[in-house]
Amino acid sequence: MWQTESMSNSPRIVFLGAGSVEFTQELLCDILALEEFKNCQIALHDINQERLETSVLIANAVSKQLGASPVITSYLVRREALVGADYVINSIAVGALASTITDFEIPAKYGLNQTIGDTLGIGGIFRALRTFPVLKGIAEDMAAVCPDAWFLNYTNPMAMNITYLSRIAPKLKTVGLCHSVYWTAKSLSDLVGVPFDEVTYESAGVNHQAWLLKWEHQGKSLYPLLDEKIASDPELRRRVRVDMYRRLGVYPTETSEHSSEYVPWYLRHASEIERLRIQVGGYVEISKDNVLRYQRTRDELLKGLPIDISRDTSEYAPQVIHSLETGLERNIIVNIPNQGHITNLPDGYTIEVPATVDKEGLHPKTMGALPTHLAALNQSFINVGELVVQAAVSNDPHKIRMAAMLDPNTASSLTVDQIWDMCNELVKAHGDLLQESLRKPLTI
Repeated sequence: MWQTESMSNSPRIVFLGAGSVEFTQELLCDILALEEFKNCQIALHDINQERLETSVLIANAVSKQLGASPVITSYLVRREALVGADYVINSIAVGALASTITDFEIPAKYGLNQTIGDTLGIGGIFRALRTFPVLKGIAEDMAAVCPDAWFLNYTNPMAMNITYLSRIAPKLKTVGLCHSVYWTAKSLSDLVGVPFDEVTYESAGVNHQAWLLKWEHQGKSLYPLLDEKIASDPELRRRVRVDMYRRLGVYPTETSEHSSEYVPWYLRHASEIERLRIQVGGYVEISKDNVLRYQRTRDELLKGLPIDISRDTSEYAPQVIHSLETGLERNIIVNIPNQGHITNLPDGYTIEVPATVDKEGLHPKTMGALPTHLAALNQSFINVGELVVQAAVSNDPHKIRMAAMLDPNTASSLTVDQIWDMCNELVKAHGDLLQESLRKPLTI
């Protein structure tokens, strides 16, 4: 993997999509709580003036409450923010709430149920297609003004985005970061009553569909305790990933809402939606709540009220930056293009595996082969993303429809004519957010 050279004592950390204020706040709390970064450079970028101003208010408030003195700058022009960057944290949401609503409302007209729509499925496909042009611009800017910087990506769809960047900007030092594995292991440990700081765990797969292959306490598997808990609680069995675990034998590392739309088994059946309490369209309400939470945060900041800087755990980006700067070795989970790390998934597409990080860079672990049935599910996930990436890289709108036809939930719910009509309608609706070569409708 990529290696890093020694940075200065005051790294320049750039936030792209800084107007995602809750996430920016969490990351700033983690970064500025580290003694070595009390005086670092924080550069905030967003295309929305008001949100950018709010992110500055947050940065100042966090700094004051943590006793830090970073150099805080803000930019509406992305390339200006990136000049001299050492680390670039990406959390953009192209199209924001309006595009999210589009990704749900149009498929719903055709009878297609979605829950989150940011990773796979029709929502994931079109979120990727409108994010790719911005990622390309970021990569070009970084090549021009900060070619040695690390690009730390949080934006979904994670696997598609990292794969796309690896194809169009192979020299960019890119890694995808997501805490879903951590939260899965922690919540399960809490459920069975074992102190999490005494637990060891290991996972592998693809982002949002990885598998908890090892989960132990004092050298003993905790799965038997989980089995007892599930057997004693009928309501616990009414969750998608518990249902998947009981049938597959390994626990998936993302929420039930996420997991339900990566397979063909659940969302097409009203009875399964009821049995497993699946919240169809739930992400639209989450997104609307995020807008309201942003407004409340802004109002409180303008009134000079303190903000909550308490954290249950630190995010990976601050840990990565700190380890690269200081050499302190940490174990994390990374999303990188597969290079033999999982032997029965294709090389070149992004997988999620454990890694260590230190002053020399990232060192992903080679995991060998996944159990056959788990690799098969990951492969159906990868098929969709690979075609979406190819559509963008090769300017082939036909491959968008192919990706949708191969998507497990979409294919199990709609006819091929419905899939094509739906894709044509979504292409038109997203319009200029898509690269020009992919905007035209297709007929057969």
